[in-house]
Amino acid sequence: MAYPHPARVRRVAIIGAGTIGASWAAWFLGRGIAVTAYDPAPEGEEFLKRFIADAWPALKRIGLAAGADPSRITFVKDPAKAVEGVDFVQESAYERLELKQELLAKIDAALPAERIIASSTSSMTPQSLAKNLARPERLVVGHPFNPPHMIPLVEVVGGDAAQAAVDWTMAFYKAVGKHPIKLNKAVFGHVANRLQFALWREVVHLVAEGVASVADVDAAIAYGPGLRWAIMGPSLVGHLGSHEGGLKRYLEQFAPVFEAGWAELGNPSFTPEIRDKLVAGVEEEAGGRSLAELGRERDDCLIGILEVLARNRKKPLAEE
Repeated sequence: MAYPHPARVRRVAIIGAGTIGASWAAWFLGRGIAVTAYDPAPEGEEFLKRFIADAWPALKRIGLAAGADPSRITFVKDPAKAVEGVDFVQESAYERLELKQELLAKIDAALPAERIIASSTSSMTPQSLAKNLARPERLVVGHPFNPPHMIPLVEVVGGDAAQAAVDWTMAFYKAVGKHPIKLNKAVFGHVANRLQFALWREVVHLVAEGVASVADVDAAIAYGPGLRWAIMGPSLVGHLGSHEGGLKRYLEQFAPVFEAGWAELGNPSFTPEIRDKLVAGVEEEAGGRSLAELGRERDDCLIGILEVLARNRKKPLAEE
């Protein structure tokens, strides 16, 4: 299959231009790639262009590629029209299986065989998404981490896709400055969200049991392991956890502690009482800051972290 060269993609289609799709569009525009976007919402075009305008200062700080231009966006109201003349498709429709299957079938029918379709789905397997496709071998999951125009991670899994399609998608995301990881098999929630599921389950349990407030449980991550995790993952952190012997020695010392801790972890449910407690706690933690204010604070700190990582790893920020 003669796919386009991953580093020579000139136009990308965004199918579904809500928060995730608009963020993807902003990133691709910032990498000098033209974008054609589709979204059925009446205010879809207005939202998309406003999102790109709001994201552009952050993208400038991260570092724009040659040809970066926020005006290189075309909005259409037909998904088949959106994929005309594109080199790659990033689908980011709402997380509803039937909706995605229908959209992907329309795209598959309109798109030349030598083009890849990637879905931003946060949990679905590529096998389920490709159910109605004539060419399931060119569908992959390309799940970003929110917001895609700032967070480097993309999870790639092929399901029934050809290995060539998976390899091409990995190479393309690297070429546009992302940090893709490849899953060897499809599982619900992929990797990063499954890790979040596990962590937040214990967050909810600790709050529900009255062990600590929402703010203090959040602080336990933000001012503790979260700082280390911005630099390296839990396994590599463990490797540094013993002065001598690395992870082997660390496990000899602490494996029983972790096993005992796993046995103590909670398994809460989102009862109305727990939901109310979480909402009240996070509103107190927010301290009157609006969602927009919190978002700006998050984004400013994210860029600062990315700048430090790029400087210390001797890599341009947009290649992080």
